[in-house]
Amino acid sequence: MAITTNDLKNGMTLELPEGLFSVVGFQHVKPGKGGAFVRTTLRNVRTGAVVDRTFRAAEKVEQARLDKREMQYLYRDGDDFVFMDSSSYEQLHVPSSVLGDAAPYLTEGRSAVLSMHGEEIVGTELPAAVELGVTDTEPGFQGDRVSGARKPATLETGLVIQVPLFVNVGDRLKVDTRTGEYLTRA
Repeated sequence: MAITTNDLKNGMTLELPEGLFSVVGFQHVKPGKGGAFVRTTLRNVRTGAVVDRTFRAAEKVEQARLDKREMQYLYRDGDDFVFMDSSSYEQLHVPSSVLGDAAPYLTEGRSAVLSMHGEEIVGTELPAAVELGVTDTEPGFQGDRVSGARKPATLETGLVIQVPLFVNVGDRLKVDTRTGEYLTRA
């Protein structure tokens, strides 16, 4: 669907000759002399590279049609993650390289929203925070309440994060999926 650059919004996905790009930021500029233009910051959906691009005002660009499907993560098969479509019960094998930063936050039974362009997966959306169990960390001691002191902890998915000293093996933690930081004990 063709839209003009005047209709751009943050988060919109554009299909440009160079590939699929998500709009990170935009600014309409009307200089005193000459025609107006739109300065944009775009992120390549496939590679994550960020580029700045300028368009003429009212220039036509193609908006990409993304199909967002809610999928449930079932199990890991070698290097692939196996998902099941919640509506059609169809199973989909997804390489870990396609999931990118979302892979360490997936546990069996957890849902994720996969953005698809045709048959290609171009993005993964997770909840803002997930609950994961601690499988390995140094033992905590009574009195380890020093403000700001941290130690590494390995979670059930293999992700290693910094946690407060009082966290022990077996504790369930809430972890922010956007930053990878410890939030609280669950």
